[in-house]
Amino acid sequence: MASPMRSLLTDPDRYLRSFRLFLEKSTEHRSMREFMERQLPHVIASIGNGKSTINVLSVGGGAGEMDLLILSKVQARYPGVPINNEVIEPSADQISKYKERVAQTSNLGNIKFTWHKETAYEYESRMNAEKKSKKWDFIHMIQMLYYVKDVPATVRYFHSLLESQGKLLIILVSGKSGWEMLWKKYGSSFPLDDLCSYVSSGDLPKILDSAGLKYQLYELPSHMDITSCFIEGDKDGELLLDFLTETLEFSKTAPPELKHQLMEELRKPGCSENRDGKVLFNNNLGVIVIEP
Repeated sequence: MASPMRSLLTDPDRYLRSFRLFLEKSTEHRSMREFMERQLPHVIASIGNGKSTINVLSVGGGAGEMDLLILSKVQARYPGVPINNEVIEPSADQISKYKERVAQTSNLGNIKFTWHKETAYEYESRMNAEKKSKKWDFIHMIQMLYYVKDVPATVRYFHSLLESQGKLLIILVSGKSGWEMLWKKYGSSFPLDDLCSYVSSGDLPKILDSAGLKYQLYELPSHMDITSCFIEGDKDGELLLDFLTETLEFSKTAPPELKHQLMEELRKPGCSENRDGKVLFNNNLGVIVIEP
């Protein structure tokens, strides 16, 4: 009999390994970079109008790869204007990598970096306790809303911090992705703990409409090569299955029937497609840009 399933987040080292493999096997960052190159200049076109300093807040900035690309676009739009970039990130390891990335990047002279080692909720609590409500010209939350307890409250809070010309940018898995199919059907079978919940861009319009907020939606095509998941005993395949299910050692601990059903689901057309002998999982992303 399989041993009880545990959340992947109970083993931070394995989680990080599975996440890095996911980035390597997917076009996630490439899709985001294309959005930043093509669409972001339009999104930020008026955030700094008349400003002597532009304030940018990164919520869940990770190791900073996307942050620095965003900042380069703000610099290009407002050459020479000082930028104050603050980062909320609970992982000391990620902050350390972010600082290394900054140290190795040129042309950041007009940007002041401040890192806060805390969660979005801890930041909100601290600001409320200090009776502060600093306003921001641009706030972005990339792939982080899965890790908050109350998604509508978190979105409302950070939206309330926008300047009159500001924008809030959110990136999540798409409501039309394989993730949506997988989690709607099997999410209740996975050992999700309090650290993580499932939310997609398909859930956001209802939240934003009920709050009366104006927004634009963008769909970003992306895929992940999960061919190795179907090779019994393949170490990469096992890591990717852990990531897809947020389950530690899913292959070894899942009940056989659940594993069989999940592997069948992963092959279905809405979830994946077969191309050139590979199984490509639908990893589409949804981008939501919210107005003040």
